[in-house]
Amino acid sequence: MTNLALLVLCIGLGLVLRRSGRLPENAPQVLNAFITNVALPALIVRVLPEAAVTLQTLAVAAVPWALFGLGIIFFVTVGRYCGWRRDTVGALVLSGGLANTSFVGLPMIEAFYGAAYLPVGIVIDQLGTYLVLSTLGILAAVTFASHGQTPSALAIARRVAIFPPFQALCVAAVVAQTGMPEPFLGVLDRLASTLVPLALISVGFQLRLDEFKGQMQPLAAGLAFKLILGPALIAVPVLGVFALAGPVAEVAIFEAAMGPQIGGAIVAMQHGLNPRLVTLMVGVGIPLSLLTASAWFWIISTLTGHASCTNDAARARPGSHMLAGKGA
Repeated sequence: MTNLALLVLCIGLGLVLRRSGRLPENAPQVLNAFITNVALPALIVRVLPEAAVTLQTLAVAAVPWALFGLGIIFFVTVGRYCGWRRDTVGALVLSGGLANTSFVGLPMIEAFYGAAYLPVGIVIDQLGTYLVLSTLGILAAVTFASHGQTPSALAIARRVAIFPPFQALCVAAVVAQTGMPEPFLGVLDRLASTLVPLALISVGFQLRLDEFKGQMQPLAAGLAFKLILGPALIAVPVLGVFALAGPVAEVAIFEAAMGPQIGGAIVAMQHGLNPRLVTLMVGVGIPLSLLTASAWFWIISTLTGHASCTNDAARARPGSHMLAGKGA
């Protein structure tokens, strides 16, 4: 419950800070840059080495790829039917096809499943969401912004290579083999702890309720897919066709139910893809996802017959569960 309270409080602080004028208008860009270049890489290097990369974790890391593909099909189809402009469709693909598996997803995993499952969330986030954003996401952004022109394979590879979270992923792979001195772990903990509050303050700062005019139809479609239809389409094959039972599969579906990803929204805005709609998708979708994701947790638990996996021991020792390479 502490994490959920923090989510609501930080979004509220963002609203207050904007209305009070205590932060400059470009504050979200500065906050997002710090998160992408410092806080998120610190969390990756700190937590990912404790994760055991198994066939099951790699399988659930495919969930964000599937979600993005489904998002493209859905938004292009609905966009043609409704006569939306290309920039509107592109905005929905980037903001509605990618889940917020780090800024919101990680604290939600800790709140509902326990800290022992954070490594699973990191694998899904880095091998799934951020890798999708760095490749297919950039392709989609350029395509919808430039009417069919696409970047070269070399340009895509360069964008991936210089993306700080991806670089942190490479460092984490080395640390997993060599270990890290204890003092550095404390430093990483402090830096990583800034991620969630700063990200959500940024979201709250950008939330402007006076920009709904003319955006209600695509906004409703975007949120309906991101929060309801998308997770449902993911749950069917994960729980049914592939029969991926257990908490790892549940966490994968739960992550798919998170609100729109801030990174995808930033890429969309950088390419001029309906910035007003993107801001609304993030500003409305993330707070709303706190409710819908909670409902999804109940639905998933009911379907699988599993109770919450949280317990004091697991929460005190991240990675202590067998998914993090410990135990039976």
